[in-house]
Amino acid sequence: MLPGVAVHVVQRGNNRAACFVSDEDRKFYLFHLARILPRAGCLLHAYCLMTNHVHLLLTTAESTGCGRLIKGVGELYARYFNRSYKKSGHVWEGRFKSCLVESEEYVLACYRYIELNPVRACIASDPARFGWSSYRSNALGESSAMLTAHEQYLNLGRDAAERQAVYRDLFGEMQSAERLEEIRNATNGGYVLGSAAFKRAIEHASGRRVDKGKAGRRPAQSASNEQGDLLAGK
Repeated sequence: MLPGVAVHVVQRGNNRAACFVSDEDRKFYLFHLARILPRAGCLLHAYCLMTNHVHLLLTTAESTGCGRLIKGVGELYARYFNRSYKKSGHVWEGRFKSCLVESEEYVLACYRYIELNPVRACIASDPARFGWSSYRSNALGESSAMLTAHEQYLNLGRDAAERQAVYRDLFGEMQSAERLEEIRNATNGGYVLGSAAFKRAIEHASGRRVDKGKAGRRPAQSASNEQGDLLAGK
């Protein structure tokens, strides 16, 4: 993780089993998510609690913030879940999946990807009809103390009403199969979601693999200026 760069996180139930059985389960998870966010130095932009997995769109202030958040909430929830349903063993499937996300179009694409999950799964005909995502806050202005608007969301309009209207318009049609696959592949593979230039900047900054079959650093001199601009959202 890189401070200031958005990250899409997916955490699944063990063996893809249900991790949320009741509304009380989801309330418990969201209560502790909200409580631990500031402790971990994370800002939450979007979320969706599906039956057997969780989607989060975050920005972290520290490289370890996302891991601390997921670990803190996950351990508390696992103890609660096992106690409530008289179970034992793992609730979550190993380590969470994640990908770094470029600003510009990709952050808003992840907002949509996350909040349209219930529609793609045929759980709801409209994202507003699903009560366990951030859509009602981002699109309809429903109050949520744990959400922080990303800069790209704020750029949608001059005030809250205009931003919400423009945001709703983004949901007028489903995302393309190519974009859905791009987001899934980046998240499941732990790669980077963004333009080629953004991927090169992340590669240089972190030394990590940024795409399938592409690993290693770029020469420092050739990427240094590009890295600074892209990671600053310029």
